[in-house]
Amino acid sequence: MARRPPPARKNKPEGGAQEGGGIPLLRRARMVALQALYEIDAAGHPPGEVLSTRFQAEPLSAEARAFVQEVVTGVLAHREEIDRLIQRYAPAWPVAQMAIIDRNILRMAIFEFVIARRTSPAVAINEAVELGKLFGSESTPRFVNGVLGSIADEMESGDGRQSGP
Repeated sequence: MARRPPPARKNKPEGGAQEGGGIPLLRRARMVALQALYEIDAAGHPPGEVLSTRFQAEPLSAEARAFVQEVVTGVLAHREEIDRLIQRYAPAWPVAQMAIIDRNILRMAIFEFVIARRTSPAVAINEAVELGKLFGSESTPRFVNGVLGSIADEMESGDGRQSGP
């Protein structure tokens, strides 16, 4: 099945703090962060320019903009460490050969619950699966859930942050 780039899309309303279109605030922010990371990864555009363009195209509250900025800059700053974790838990799929959407959904979730520890693993995994349903292939949600679930399980049984492969 063909991969879809992350267009600006609306989702049906779900619970929680909401902003425009009934989409929960942080879900909408994650969608913008994913779109930015996709463009940076696929086209190599400068992150500052990409974020500026995204913020002009998708008006967000100050809180949501700060979240997008934190996720995008955090993923980029820790990309090597994050990619080592992805490779460790998905050894059959070289990160460079993964679908751009899949690897950036994984990067975002790993940043949130492993690196920044700002989101619980359950919430980060759920949000990643939802992004996979919106923007990925038919197999993306299952793949993302499997990789992130394995990381979360090992973190729970171990001493926290995992090191390289």
